[in-house]
Amino acid sequence: MNVCCYTLNNIPLIKRGDDIARIIIERTELKEKDIVVISSSIVAKAEQGLVRLDSHNPTTRAIEIAERNDADPRFVQAVLDNSKETLVESPFLLVELESGHICVNAGIDVSNTGDYNSVTLLPADADYSAEQTRGRLKELTGISTGVVIIDTNGRAFRNGQTGVAIGVSGIQAIHDWRGSPDLFGRTLEVKYEAILDEVAGFANLLMGEGNGATPIAVVQGLDLLSKKTSITELFRKPEEDIIRKALKRQKEIASINE
Repeated sequence: MNVCCYTLNNIPLIKRGDDIARIIIERTELKEKDIVVISSSIVAKAEQGLVRLDSHNPTTRAIEIAERNDADPRFVQAVLDNSKETLVESPFLLVELESGHICVNAGIDVSNTGDYNSVTLLPADADYSAEQTRGRLKELTGISTGVVIIDTNGRAFRNGQTGVAIGVSGIQAIHDWRGSPDLFGRTLEVKYEAILDEVAGFANLLMGEGNGATPIAVVQGLDLLSKKTSITELFRKPEEDIIRKALKRQKEIASINE
């Protein structure tokens, strides 16, 4: 299998209302079954634009958390306003979004905004954003592609961040190897491969995190297109997530001791 991944150059600074699909096709010739990987930050900028921190008025709770975390109360309030549930409050905020995605600071980004008083939120519905972009690419080119929207996340028990998928349209999310034989004929029982995150990490390696200005990558050579996909396939069910249960129990104990 020959697989190629490349980034697109000369991407302009994205602003609200920009047509990301058109920006893509003006810079590369897509092929059937290509996977277009897009940084969540430019999707959010195109959909919502930058968000002023001053638009978030800190509550007493936000001020208390900010004091414990040595953070801007307005930023903390922005995190709380964009979260469904708070799993950890200190030394950082780990929250669940409405989409089910769990991340630090609700994925709110202060980098590459050009303004210390503005932030970039995650797309409100990254699956919908991916679907809209894939549809627009089809409209402009006639080509069937997959679209993955990614962000960078840390990992429990490991240092460093890596790219993870937060929205998808048109490509397989999970490959279930269970029931397949290994080299010696033994049946695999625990092999549930997170294909989307592997694609996200692969693309993020080239896209980088700093001033490279390459927030879009194209992956070629993988036959992963699928008609019906959702990012929710990657999320553990709450009742099966032992880490979430442990965090909730810790919060309950802390509340009793206060």
